[in-house]
Amino acid sequence: MERDLQLISTADAVHVDVMDNHFVPNLTFGVQMVSRIQDTSPIPLDVHLMIENPERWAPEYARTGADCVTFHVEATDDPKAVIDAIHAEGAKAGISVKPGTSIEAYLPLVEAVEQVL
Repeated sequence: MERDLQLISTADAVHVDVMDNHFVPNLTFGVQMVSRIQDTSPIPLDVHLMIENPERWAPEYARTGADCVTFHVEATDDPKAVIDAIHAEGAKAGISVKPGTSIEAYLPLVEAVEQVL
């Protein structure tokens, strides 16, 4: 993976999908792997959490040094608290919505984040 990251070293960022086999039916990798990617990446990481309990996990992903941590608003009862926790760790925060989710309830959050997916 380190070799492949070097091959794209002029890209703006590396988008890293984290899936937990609960919030979505796929399973990828967790904090340890993202941390290792961060250690070897010459470009910023854009970590996309497709997981349950982002309030528990998002700050840990931010502590890996990720440039931006994006989470699904449907996975938490308090998306603003998750945004604040990510920012408190020094990372940019992003919100994501599943296809079919009505965005209107989340529009007030747009000004609090750096990315909407």
